[in-house]
Amino acid sequence: MEFDLARTSAASPAAPVHQQIAEQIRGRVERGELVPGDRLPPIRALARQLGVNRDTVSTAYENLAAAGVVDARVGRGTFVRGLRPRPTPRLAGPLETSLSEGAERLLDFERGRVHYGAGRDAIPLHALKPDPALFPVDGFRRAVARAFQEQGGELLGYGDPQGYAGLREVWAERLRAAGTRVGPESVVLCQGASQGIALALRLFADSGDTVAIEEPTYHNALAALVGLGLRPAAVPMRRGVADLDALDAALSRPEVRAFYTIPTFHNPMGTSSDLAHREEVLAIASRHGKPVIEDAYEMDLRFAGRPVPSLMALDEDGLVVQLLSFSKSLFPGVRSGAIVARGRHVDALLALRNATDLGGALPLQVALADFVGGGAYDRHLSRLRRRMKARSDALGTALSAEMPNGSRWTRPEGGYQTWLDLPEAMDAREVFADALRAGVLVAPGFQFHFDGRPSRGLRLSIALADEDEIALGIARLGRVVHERAASPGHARGRAIEV
Repeated sequence: MEFDLARTSAASPAAPVHQQIAEQIRGRVERGELVPGDRLPPIRALARQLGVNRDTVSTAYENLAAAGVVDARVGRGTFVRGLRPRPTPRLAGPLETSLSEGAERLLDFERGRVHYGAGRDAIPLHALKPDPALFPVDGFRRAVARAFQEQGGELLGYGDPQGYAGLREVWAERLRAAGTRVGPESVVLCQGASQGIALALRLFADSGDTVAIEEPTYHNALAALVGLGLRPAAVPMRRGVADLDALDAALSRPEVRAFYTIPTFHNPMGTSSDLAHREEVLAIASRHGKPVIEDAYEMDLRFAGRPVPSLMALDEDGLVVQLLSFSKSLFPGVRSGAIVARGRHVDALLALRNATDLGGALPLQVALADFVGGGAYDRHLSRLRRRMKARSDALGTALSAEMPNGSRWTRPEGGYQTWLDLPEAMDAREVFADALRAGVLVAPGFQFHFDGRPSRGLRLSIALADEDEIALGIARLGRVVHERAASPGHARGRAIEV
C-alpha cells in the first residue's frame, strides 16, 4: 500500500502525518480500492515502510476505527468495515432520517474523547467541576427567595435579550475594578462560557474558515470548532504560553479569522502569561487586523501571585471579545456567563443569540445580581480560594514526592488545573488506563489536541478531591508512572516544576 505524505516544514506546513495516513486510507475505501473485509498492514510494518513512529500509525488507525471505517480485532489485525451508510429517509419515523455532515463529524469527535463512567469510585483528579461540598447553597437560596419576593411573577416572563440589567451592571463593576473600562452596555449575558465560545466563534468565522487556537487547549472549544465546521490553526504552547512566532505566522494567513486564547489559568496547562506577552499578543493581532477571543472563565480563582491585566483591559483597538462565567467559581447549575465586547460586536452578538435563544433564566440572573452585588459572592470566593490554595499545595508536594525522574509539571497561581508532562516516550493514554485500574482518574492530554495526537501530558485537577485524596491519588499515579518509567527506553532526568 503506497502513501504520499507531505512533511511539515517552516516554509510548507502540512496536516499531521497520522491524519494524512487516515485520510488516504479513507479515500481508498471511498473509491472502492479497499472493500469491507480487507486487512490493513500491521502497525509495525506500515510504520517501518513510511519511516514514522508506531504511535503515528496507531493513531491513524484509531481515528479510522472511531469513524467506523475500520474494525480492530485483538490478535488478528485491523480490517476495513467500509464507510458508515446513511439511511435513506423514509416516513417510518425520525430514527430513519440521516444526520447532517456536521453532526456526523461531531459524533466522531465525541467518540474519540475519554468518558469516565467506569471510574466512579476512583479518586477524581480529572474534572474541572467545582466541589458541591463548597457550594454556598443557603446564601444563594436566600437570594432566590428575595428575588421572587421583590419581583414576583415578573421573573417568569421573557427578560431583556441582552440579559438582566442588574447582573450586567454587577459584571461591569467587577471588570472596572480589574482595570477594564466598560459599562453594562458592553456585557451580553449567555448560558455559561460554552455558549459564549460558540457565539464568539460565530461572530468572526463561517463554516470552512480557520481559527487560530493554542495547542493544547480546552476540549469543549475544540468541539465547538468541529460543530461549527471550522478548521484549527495550531499555535503551540511553549513554556506555558502561546508561541508568539507561531501566532504571528498563523494570523498572517488570510483564511485565519480570529485567535481563541486562555491567557489566565490556561486549560489544560494551568499557566498564565505575563504582561509583556499579553501586550505582544495584542500587537500581533492589531498588525494583522484579527480579533482575539479571550476566555477568562476562571478569572476569579486566583489564590497566589499578583493579578495581570486581562487582554480586554489592555485592548485599545476594540479587537478583544472576553468570555466570563460563574460555572467554576460558584456553581455550574446556574448556567450564567457573559460576553464582553464593544461597539458593533455587541449588536452582532445579540443578533446571533436571538437567532437561537430568547434569553437566559431571569430568576437566576436576578438572584445572582443580588448574591454578587450584596457581597456574598466575594465571601464565598475568599473561602474557596483558601481551600484551593491548600489543595494546590498538597498536589505540588505529592508530585515532588511521587513522580519519577523525567517528569515536569506546572505550578499554577489559580484555577483548578495543573499540567503534568510524563517522562519521554510515555503515552498518556496508556497511563490513563493504568491509573484507572489503580483507582485514580486523570485527563489524558490527547483530548486537548484537535487531531487527538499521542501526548505525554496529563491534566490534573484539584476541583473535586481534598488534600488527603490528592495525596493518595498522586501516590497511586506515581506507582503507575514509576512502573512505566522503569521499562527500557525511557529518558532520565530530574522531576521538576515548570
